[in-house]
Amino acid sequence: MVDTTHRPAARVVCLDAAHRLLLLHWRDPFDGTWLWEPPGGGIEPGETPLAAARRELAEETGLDPAAVLDRSVPVDRDVRWNGKQYTGTEHFFVAQFADEQPSLVRTGLLPDEQANLGTHAWMAWSDLGSLPDPVEPPQLLAVLDALVPEGPWLDRDRP
Repeated sequence: MVDTTHRPAARVVCLDAAHRLLLLHWRDPFDGTWLWEPPGGGIEPGETPLAAARRELAEETGLDPAAVLDRSVPVDRDVRWNGKQYTGTEHFFVAQFADEQPSLVRTGLLPDEQANLGTHAWMAWSDLGSLPDPVEPPQLLAVLDALVPEGPWLDRDRP
């Protein structure tokens, strides 16, 4: 029996100048499995989703929180992490950066995050399907398309 936890959260889909997405590669401390996920995390009591997204981006990456736009899409999540099942709707925001592959700083990470964050990658959106570990959420391209509909992510000519 797995505990199910509802945790309000916010995430940031970061895009660089070449439309690459920033993904963080996390190791589950419970079973050692890996997943790729945009920066983000839990919303603190009294915090707005936008404030949480900006705080988490700064903590996990050191990138400028002011780049997070005040527009989000709700994403239903159902993720196993650290022996628990996390369910609920998360707010996904977008941040666009003028540079290609801006450098990250990890100084804001909590000790358990320092221990479980493997690496990061600025990925071409077309390479998401070729990663050896799961990408969360699985519908990340649809989320990206909802946030930045003018982007090249979905083949509009496909029936």
